[in-house]
Amino acid sequence: MEEQGRRPLMYVATHATDDPTLATLPFLVATGAGSAEIDCCIALVGEAASLAKPGMIDAVHGVGFPPLSELVRKVRDFEIPVYV
Repeated sequence: MEEQGRRPLMYVATHATDDPTLATLPFLVATGAGSAEIDCCIALVGEAASLAKPGMIDAVHGVGFPPLSELVRKVRDFEIPVYV
């Protein structure tokens, strides 16, 4: 919950299948914030907006990170808003 005078964090995604590792980072840190009960949201801009298309999330798996589809499920579980 947003405390008086505090603003939620916004993680900005700018990559998709063009760089799966960078595409994964905003979702990874947002799930960390969600688990710490820190208000946050994700904004998909530029190339990252293509992640909103059906099937695109399944095509992204960054090096050394869980598949993006797994992180997106956690983002939904934490009810983190995603803006396109």
